[in-house]
Amino acid sequence: MPNQTIDILETFPNPYSERDFTIKIEIPEFSCLCPKTGQPDFAVLKINYIPDDLCVELKSLKFYIWSYRDHGAFHEAVTNKILNDLVVTISPRFMSLKANFNVRGGIYTSVVAEHVKEGWSPEYKSL
Repeated sequence: MPNQTIDILETFPNPYSERDFTIKIEIPEFSCLCPKTGQPDFAVLKINYIPDDLCVELKSLKFYIWSYRDHGAFHEAVTNKILNDLVVTISPRFMSLKANFNVRGGIYTSVVAEHVKEGWSPEYKSL
């Protein structure tokens, strides 16, 4: 898989860095190419993250995701590459990426990758 540039990704300061809160992003039109056949693969990406000091800017995320359209990548590789690039860019407290790929050859594939920042644990409050 060619290196996708993470220079496309932009950030902004977390306006409530003192609090854990979850940002949920759904990208329904992800596509890349199958590295074996050259045929397009389509997926819905679901990103959930708890930001630390930075948040990802959505328009730049869109352009970053679009950059995969003409590149071959296995499902497992592309899911983990996207997660790694986002973690490097914003250093979240927690991030998960679920990639639900459309059926290909009668098989659906979902790949889930997660990151937990060292030393962080969720703030659970009893009711």
